[in-house]
Amino acid sequence: MLIQVGYPCKWVNDSQHLILEYFDPICDSPSHVYHSALPFCPASSWLWEYYDAELSKEVKVVNGIPVKWGTCFRTISPNSDPWALTSWKHLIAVGSVSGDINILNAITGISTSILSGHTEDVGSLTFSSDGTLLVSGSHDNTVKLWDIQTGGVIRTFYGHTNSVLSVSISLDHTMIASGSLDTTIHLWDAQTGECSHIISGQMGGAIYSISFSPTNPQLLISGSRDNTIRWWDVGGHQVGPAYEGCNATFSSDGVCTISWGGSVATIRNSDSGVVVAKLHTSSNEIYCCCFSPDNKFVAASAGNNIYIWDITKSDPCLVETFVGHIDHIKFLTFTSSLISLSNDGLIKFWQIGTSPIDTIETNPESLPLASAPVVSITLQANDGIAISSHSNGVLRTWDILTGHCRASYNAPVTVDDVWLIDGRWILVWRTAKKVHILDTKQGEPLRTVDAPLNRLRLRISGDGSKVFLRSWKSIQAWSIQTGEVVGEVECPDRPCYNSLIVDGSRVGVLFGDSQTQ
Repeated sequence: MLIQVGYPCKWVNDSQHLILEYFDPICDSPSHVYHSALPFCPASSWLWEYYDAELSKEVKVVNGIPVKWGTCFRTISPNSDPWALTSWKHLIAVGSVSGDINILNAITGISTSILSGHTEDVGSLTFSSDGTLLVSGSHDNTVKLWDIQTGGVIRTFYGHTNSVLSVSISLDHTMIASGSLDTTIHLWDAQTGECSHIISGQMGGAIYSISFSPTNPQLLISGSRDNTIRWWDVGGHQVGPAYEGCNATFSSDGVCTISWGGSVATIRNSDSGVVVAKLHTSSNEIYCCCFSPDNKFVAASAGNNIYIWDITKSDPCLVETFVGHIDHIKFLTFTSSLISLSNDGLIKFWQIGTSPIDTIETNPESLPLASAPVVSITLQANDGIAISSHSNGVLRTWDILTGHCRASYNAPVTVDDVWLIDGRWILVWRTAKKVHILDTKQGEPLRTVDAPLNRLRLRISGDGSKVFLRSWKSIQAWSIQTGEVVGEVECPDRPCYNSLIVDGSRVGVLFGDSQTQ
């Protein structure tokens, strides 16, 4: 194949994206490159340009193709429920509920080995600075030191009386620190397995995080349930003042720390303690933060979303928001990409800088739009959009093909259903014994209708003319213009799920016996 001048880098990048995004089907059968991968390359990719003519002879792509590569290029589902995550260069370690630790390739996500020894959940993991050792903390109250080369346990550390929530190993590999639900920090001699110091009585609750300085093996930082960040030396003595926060960690060069609690993450200079920057997400509580290896970015998880800030400027700015997990994100770690672990049981690989900045996502005033839980989804396929309704009253329209947010609207309340017609929003929501209908063209509630008790679901018809309400006994259709009942049908007397599907003049109900009528 001839590659034109100026294309090699783009060819390599596009090929890597293609292989990783469609890694599983390609592994099953290489021919899937042509049938299940190449046809879905983004229109902006070099691969699409090169193979377009050849592919069009064999494969028909319906409704167009993506504009560019997505931010999430790999998703893997471990065999057992993942519980903890850490990484070192080309390796990922995943702790599971079963007590096993799965070692994965950080590029492909393929499992390379399994470390067995813990008897309960592995809740904390960390690699040594050279990647030869792994430290794990478990709900079986123990800490283990592993040899990555052999997969064997070098030493087990006993002494905690409750679950170990956080572990760290010093730069010179001589000390291991562990924080526990028993409200103590144990400092261990990695060579002998003896506990050299126990720090207790100074923390008001469980130790959520513990981390050695990446440049000073004599210094470590902890975060605890009492919303306090403290510094310690390896003799167990507190160093300097305490700060607010429940968790903390270092930048890779040790120059800065980041601590978090609530919806704010604070970056401080490690030596002076001076606040460098404060990063705000939304009303959702930040669960995890980490620096990129080059210290250019900070990633934070809040709820189901991941926020990325560029911290190279004096005023750090939010550059991307990753949306993809459907449950709470517990761990973040950087390798050549950002990797996340969620309560949905999935591990996702993200590439920073692959999508255009969405002004709605990056506007600080509209950050709550991204993170508030979604309460309903409306699909307007003919218009090429999906509409999400969030618990904070925000409505967002999404382009089905690109996945990008088109627009947002702040509703007065959390709505039950929404429809967008010719640029105007039609909303319905419930309060006690009332159903409210709002047409944004008028700007005021268009109609308030008395409703029966035990109402379960509201849906708007596709033409925006009617509202359907399902109660235990019947389904009613109301005119949006008059508020009058224009149709009613009784429901069969048997349990039914909270589901009402409207397609034109047809209404579908899902019943508890798994039948749809």
